Amino acid sequence: MKDKESKMSAEKIQSKREQEKEVVSLMIGLYCKKKHKTKGVLCDECKKLDDYAKLRSDKCPFMETKTFCSNCKVHCYKPEMREKIREVMRFSGPRMIFHHPYLAIKHVIESKKEKKRLEVDEFNKIK
Repeated sequence: MKDKESKMSAEKIQSKREQEKEVVSLMIGLYCKKKHKTKGVLCDECKKLDDYAKLRSDKCPFMETKTFCSNCKVHCYKPEMREKIREVMRFSGPRMIFHHPYLAIKHVIESKKEKKRLEVDEFNKIK
């Protein structure tokens, strides 16, 4: 039986990285469209955030095992960018179900799995 912690292939890690970048870009795009009234193109502020988020994802050393940046012990975003991406996530997250339902449902499922995994990890620490 394969161990859950077995190594992901480089291709799978890269695919996961690209998917994360795509989802974050969609969320930033939704935020920019609704908050900054842009049409099909990001404003300068949101473009800067999108570029920064992609760079952080490209450099993430934990891509193989991580689920969400918010659960990471190492916060690699600069404080002001971290606050901005939180604002985008808080705004866009609930709206994703209407704009990208598949991704929103997938995120909910992954969130539930991650919550369960964290609970099991915490329980095992107590033992």
